[in-house]
Order: sequence, then C-alpha cells, then structure tokens
Amino acid sequence: MNSGDIWQQFGVATWVSPRAQLLLKVVVSSCLSLVVVAAVLWWSGVIIPHIRWQPESLFLHSQVDENGVLYTRLYIELENDGLAPFTLTGMSTEMPGFLLLPADEAKDERAVVTVAGGDQETLTRRIVITDCAAVPHEPQPISFTYRTWMGSGSAKVTWNSWHMTGAAGSLPVAWQRGFAIKACNDAVSPEFP
Repeated sequence: MNSGDIWQQFGVATWVSPRAQLLLKVVVSSCLSLVVVAAVLWWSGVIIPHIRWQPESLFLHSQVDENGVLYTRLYIELENDGLAPFTLTGMSTEMPGFLLLPADEAKDERAVVTVAGGDQETLTRRIVITDCAAVPHEPQPISFTYRTWMGSGSAKVTWNSWHMTGAAGSLPVAWQRGFAIKACNDAVSPEFP
C-alpha cells in the first residue's frame, strides 16, 4: 500500500494531483522537522537556560562596611542543567527592606558568570537589610538577565523556602524572610563584632 492508495481510500485521489501530494508531504515533513529542532534547542538550554539555583545560608553572617551599613553576603550556587553554556549578566530585585547590591569586582564579586553545560559556579552578592520588619513574608522573585549563543533574555525565579529551626521545630519561611531573620539576629547578637 502506498500513499496514493491511502488518498484514494479517502476519496481525494481524484482531485489531488501528484504535485499537490508532494507539496503536502514536504510541508508536513518541514513542520515536523521544525518541531524536532525547536524541542532539541529547548531541551539543550540554548533558548532559555536550565538553571538550578540554590542560595546558601551556611556562610551567612552580618558585617558592617566602612560607612557603618549593615550587610551580609549571599552565596548562590548556579548549576546548568542544560547542555549549552549560559552567561548570567545581571541580577536584581525590588522588595521592601531588602537591597541587593550590584557586583563589586574589588570585593571578589563577579558581575558576569559563565556556566558551562552540566557545570556549576558560585556567585556572591552583598545584601543590605534596610528594615528587618519590612521584608515580605511571601516568597519574592529575583530578576536575572542572561546570554546564550542564540541571544539575550531575562527571567524571574523564586527560590525555594528556607527552614528556620527554633523551639517550635523546623518551619518553612520565604527565602528572603529567612535571610533577613538570620542577618538581623546576627546584628543584635552579643557576639556581633
């Protein structure tokens, strides 16, 4: 059985010429090829990078800079789950009581980080908690800009909740709220320098 027999079964062989049949085959094949190529590019992380983010609270402690501003450093582990490398070109957030400072090369903070496919990198950013009580209780997103070999883009990510341990046990809190609690508690601790 060939395609002509199938066309004849549906009663369209009488009005579909061989040239039209060939054109239809080419169009269908082209569409399927485009879908396959788009799926491969998406899966590889070329169109939008597949980033696994993990803000690390282990090394979190408060400090005071030369101007008397209370800040802390946030260490962020970036893992590229895709095959194609991506370059993180910027991060920002807008939320009350919380100020994410731009990267400062003099303080060993890289403004631009390239992560190869299947690899991971650590990024450091300073954060100033301007008002401990004002930091939102609901998870807030971080905006980031990136570049792949297909072009640049931007996206938002909301990091997973942190778990705070206390007298009531372990409770999940929004990442930025947990960060602020830890930084503010460190600042009023008797051991704070």
